[in-house]
Amino acid sequence: MYVVIVYDVAVERVNKVKKFLRQYLHWVQNSVFEGEVTLAEFERIKAGIKDLIDEDEDSVIIYKLRSKPKRESLGVEKNPLEDIL
Repeated sequence: MYVVIVYDVAVERVNKVKKFLRQYLHWVQNSVFEGEVTLAEFERIKAGIKDLIDEDEDSVIIYKLRSKPKRESLGVEKNPLEDIL
């Protein structure tokens, strides 16, 4: 499945969440990751995020898609996916 994860977490947890998500997904923009994952990886990602965030203070949104969406960006591309092998 293809997932897009968007998060808004407290400053003291941002780098931990970013470092964790880089193990599984491609960094697209500040607080945005996306990529193809297996069901097992998806469950590990959800569990890992839950361990890192404060659910009373932080917000994480996960979009699950059946296939890679067509993507169009305007302005500066922060981390072009074309650079990924």
